[in-house]
Amino acid sequence: MSHLFTGLAMILVGIWLILPFYWAIITSLKRPADVFKLSVIPFLQFDPTLANWRNELVLRRTEILSGLSTSFIVAVSTAVIALAIGTLAGYALARFKYQRWKNKDIALWILSQRFLPPAATVIPFFLMFKQFGLLDTRLALILVNTTFTIPFAVLILRDAFRELPIELEEAAQVDGCSPFQSFTRIALPLVAPALVSAGIIMFAFTWNEFLFAFILTYSKATPITVIISGTSDTTGVQFWYVSTRMLMAILPPALLTLTVQRYIVRGLTFGAVKG
Repeated sequence: MSHLFTGLAMILVGIWLILPFYWAIITSLKRPADVFKLSVIPFLQFDPTLANWRNELVLRRTEILSGLSTSFIVAVSTAVIALAIGTLAGYALARFKYQRWKNKDIALWILSQRFLPPAATVIPFFLMFKQFGLLDTRLALILVNTTFTIPFAVLILRDAFRELPIELEEAAQVDGCSPFQSFTRIALPLVAPALVSAGIIMFAFTWNEFLFAFILTYSKATPITVIISGTSDTTGVQFWYVSTRMLMAILPPALLTLTVQRYIVRGLTFGAVKG
């Protein structure tokens, strides 16, 4: 009997999770007049159409491609830079002891960067980038997102390096490797799953970021999140275009996540089980 209730609960949770995506798909296939009707079954309750997709991919192709390319460039650049900094910082926190500040205090300070409400820093970032002429540039978005995603890389990779036996690096140094060589040749390859996990998390956070993108850009470096929010006119929100653009925005990170899914699981559970 318990298995029956568990199965039913899983089905209900699955429906709950899938429903928003299904609703977006059918809304993107509706004519504007059908969007405001309670119709959920194509061909029975409404006649599906690809007009919304044609309008987005043909008439607004330049705008959509520009938004997707900007989001992709900013997200990848942010993930690479934050990984480079976070890997070195995480390794330092895992392997070295500091005299003036304790390692846990340093880690707590790094984590506190995620506790700070992003809205509290919007105006300082805006004024600073305006002073340096970086408003409406991809570089501004990369710098902002890197600032707020570095803590993920530092903490994930610190724990990953902690789980590695330090004897492996010591043995490499006995064989003639320098400390940096033992880091790059021994430790770094062994935490590759954690690197992938941290990279995907930072990519996703950057891809979905809206607040700073909305404030710091207006025409040249507008990412897809801001383009989605702009689907409105004098008659209100154009939900059929919102759904179409949302589905296009979901596709790249979803494909990336599915491609490296096994590395994400291994990376996030790195060291969770010890034999």
